[in-house]
Amino acid sequence: MATTNSAGTLHVSENARVQVGNTYHQAPERPETPPEPSFTIPFRRDVDFVEREAILERLHKACLEPASRAALVGLGGVGKSQLAIEHAYRVRDRFKQENKEVWAFWVHAATRARVEESFKAIADTVRAPGRNQPGANVFQLVYQWLQNERHGKWVMVLDSADNPNVFYATDEKGKQTAGVGQETRALWTYLPQSSNGSILITTRSKELASKLTGHQKDSVIEVGPMDQAHALELLASKLRLQYDRDDGMKLVEALECMPLAISQAAAYIQNRAPRISVKKYLNEFKKNERKKSSLLNHDAGDLRRDESASNSVIATWQISFDYIRVERRSATDLLSLLSFFDSQGILESLVRPLDKMESETNTNTKSIASSNASSNGSEEHEITTENESIASSDISNDEFEENIAMLRNYCLINTNDAGDVFEMHALVQLATMKWLDMHKETENFKRQYIHRMVQVFPSADFNNWGTCRQLLPHAERAIDYCPTDKETQMEWSGLLRNASWYCLGQGRHAIAEIMAEKSYNIRKKVLGPKHLNTLDSMADLALTYREQGRWREAELLGIQALEIMKTVLGPEHPDTLISMANLALTYWNQGRWREAELLGIQALEIKKTVLGPEHPNTLISMVNLALTYRTQGRWREAELLGIQALEIMKTVLGPEHPETLISMSNLAITWKSQGRDHDALQLMEQCAEILIRVIGPEHPHTQGSLKKVQDWRFGEPQTSGRRRKPIVKRARTTISVKFRKGRRRRGRLSRMT
Repeated sequence: MATTNSAGTLHVSENARVQVGNTYHQAPERPETPPEPSFTIPFRRDVDFVEREAILERLHKACLEPASRAALVGLGGVGKSQLAIEHAYRVRDRFKQENKEVWAFWVHAATRARVEESFKAIADTVRAPGRNQPGANVFQLVYQWLQNERHGKWVMVLDSADNPNVFYATDEKGKQTAGVGQETRALWTYLPQSSNGSILITTRSKELASKLTGHQKDSVIEVGPMDQAHALELLASKLRLQYDRDDGMKLVEALECMPLAISQAAAYIQNRAPRISVKKYLNEFKKNERKKSSLLNHDAGDLRRDESASNSVIATWQISFDYIRVERRSATDLLSLLSFFDSQGILESLVRPLDKMESETNTNTKSIASSNASSNGSEEHEITTENESIASSDISNDEFEENIAMLRNYCLINTNDAGDVFEMHALVQLATMKWLDMHKETENFKRQYIHRMVQVFPSADFNNWGTCRQLLPHAERAIDYCPTDKETQMEWSGLLRNASWYCLGQGRHAIAEIMAEKSYNIRKKVLGPKHLNTLDSMADLALTYREQGRWREAELLGIQALEIMKTVLGPEHPDTLISMANLALTYWNQGRWREAELLGIQALEIKKTVLGPEHPNTLISMVNLALTYRTQGRWREAELLGIQALEIMKTVLGPEHPETLISMSNLAITWKSQGRDHDALQLMEQCAEILIRVIGPEHPHTQGSLKKVQDWRFGEPQTSGRRRKPIVKRARTTISVKFRKGRRRRGRLSRMT
């Protein structure tokens, strides 16, 4: 305000207004003494900083040129801000070594309001003239001050510049992030290109990083998780407790070497020691997804992070999800779907928009056929619909590409070199799942994932093994994804059943059992214990027990299935007979030859009556019974029955049918067991040659026959004229009777020698 002294002299206090008549005039500001350069980074230097020299060296080189700009871009929590803090301190150190000074400014760039707050702080620090004037444009004042080379060298960090609208929007979006009365000129225009300064940006957006650095080569530096050595160093520096190195390695691996997640875990452990250790934390973390989420949501606070930033890695990533959801809802939908698959090797075909053209074409074809009978306008109708379908497909494809671009831009997914296989961090998937739970959308995307997997995961026939192998990691994720609606539950059970069959064929019995059990339990719950599909799954589960040598469990389940089938289907139904054959095989594996023989004879006689003596299923029972005789050392009976089965199969199925060749292989083994080595080798060589031609050299049946030929030629001594003793539990020479792999999957028998 203005005052007068006793002499009548007018004194004007700073920022006061003087009235002259009816007009108020702003009093001129007093000139201020220019301040010395100061270092205003709001965080202390980290004494435990882990030297990520490769990144810091690239950053140093990028900032050497006058008016340089560089950006650190990556997921939240990978350590971008910590690298920026260390870089700023290193710049100060280099100037000190040369007896020079440098200004260092830190701008919180998450919102326009925070940028303005930071610019006001800079204006006060440098004592920018005019900053206290009403309506002063603080952005312009700081810009002008930084442009003036007389003020010396400076470095500015724009931290957490994640939202492009903060810097580039001048429309309604920009106004929404600005305060009342502020002008909405794009903020990027206030970032000077002064030869005496450099700007470093930390951001999650590759696109924004590229824009703010002027698309300069080598100016955008991607920051990923630490390597294992750096991650272990960070854990040790933050934890300051003794722990087993192997446990530490397992923990940083489980946390995917994410710096924020490691710091978060270390703080949790340290705060609860000695009741919690690295090993105990790791065990808790691995229990289930819910426990992982709980631990990763823990926020212990960190003085070296912005006060508005969460120290929970999950909360940090969910900020990105929320932003993307506002900007492009379909991109978050794609991210949500991706989170249900295994984190690696996600084929583009698994997540692309479902092609509606086929279903539309089928519908249109019916409509056209109907209209042809009553109208001549069907041709025009067909052309219009087809064009609409193509246009719709083009829009879907374009939208998909935009969604992929946005997710890659925010470092949430990566692609292979060809761009057709995606991957993402498992912890990002976990955070996405948590985010879906919060928005009550988990079931929706779970249904989409299951539906897509059911469409692509084939039956476990040998010809499909390549596809099954590629898709199995994604199918394994389904184990924990039991849906809530009955229709999807049935799809889920079918997916698990197919995957279980493939796992059995690969010798992965434990995972096959888990899948078969879940498939059986959900079918029993939804369809009832006597439904045919439930009985299929019961047989699958019994088979997994048998493959693991758990004969008693396989027997109990087999007896239960057989009794239900006798009641529901009747004792002579083909499926009942298959169940009977499976139970006989279980007895066989236990060395209970007499019971296996009696059940085998019973099944064979019924099949001869019901199906006929030349039916393929009858022949299979004949071969199984021959194996039972052979195992008991009843060589002659085994040989006669084996020859009879082989001759009928040659006539009915043909000499090169896979079933015929299996029977041929079994007969060769019988001869070998009788000591007829020369005859056995000749027959097995003949069998192997045909198998190579018919089903290929890589098929397990072919490989099995080739191995026997090799063993018999060189690995086993000649024993002509001498009988061998039966080999108990020689499962590799048995015929395993299994159900078909299909919607109903019964009736066709599959065997392994």
